[in-house]
Amino acid sequence: MKPVSTLLSALLATGLFTLAGCAGDHVANSDAAAKPDETANSIATVNGVAIPNSYADTMIESYRAQGAPDDDKLKDSVRKDLIRREVLEQAAVKAGVNKRSDIVARQNLARQNVLIQDYLQDWVKSNPPTDEEMKTEYDTVKARLEANKEYHVRHILLKTEDEAKAVIARLNKGAKFADLAKKSLDQGSKDRGGDLGWTDNTQFVPPFAEATTKLAKGKYTTTPVKTEFGYHVILLEDSRTLQVPAYEEVKAQLQQNLQNKKVQTYIEQLEQSAEVK
Repeated sequence: MKPVSTLLSALLATGLFTLAGCAGDHVANSDAAAKPDETANSIATVNGVAIPNSYADTMIESYRAQGAPDDDKLKDSVRKDLIRREVLEQAAVKAGVNKRSDIVARQNLARQNVLIQDYLQDWVKSNPPTDEEMKTEYDTVKARLEANKEYHVRHILLKTEDEAKAVIARLNKGAKFADLAKKSLDQGSKDRGGDLGWTDNTQFVPPFAEATTKLAKGKYTTTPVKTEFGYHVILLEDSRTLQVPAYEEVKAQLQQNLQNKKVQTYIEQLEQSAEVK
């Protein structure tokens, strides 16, 4: 299970909890001398300001999580980066940038973002989906999917209705569908005889899907099917009840989906119980 749920990723993607590149709670003060205990527990001092070892530990852990080797080269790189950050932070403070209202707002939002992420991650660890919940969800989804069908179809896509009618006329005279498909505008299927493989109708645009469901096995459309892509001649190879993966095959995905639902429900409960004026 990923430490940050898909829901959190979606929240971040919306920009609601955008993480700004600020220094967090550590505010540089070039006039403040580092205390002895701070210096002892620091990775470096810059103009008398100590950079806590915890900053380095946090950065190293982040890089390790991304696959970076935990070696002296990484530690040296992190140390240089933190020193550079401190130098720049002190310069920003000296210039008074830290007192600008827009900067303060961004810093506060960044701290809020980190706090929210860590809180919800902890909540997820304490409230994981149970096996019973996942099996119930699986049975619900399975029942819904098994009510549908999937279709094995071929198609030939033409630019004009007359071209499509000409193809149908040739099929009526015994021409092979796969041979005629070589002139299809669909570059992805033309070299496979127009074969689109097995798929459910939700993957097709409505006119195509409707025409497919009306066909009998082995039959093709006798009139062109118009869609936004052009004119189709469709052949139904076969149909079957939608094949649902076994529970174990989708267990991880079910866990993620249920986790997202539980987090969303929890957030909604907090919002509903909050006093907002």
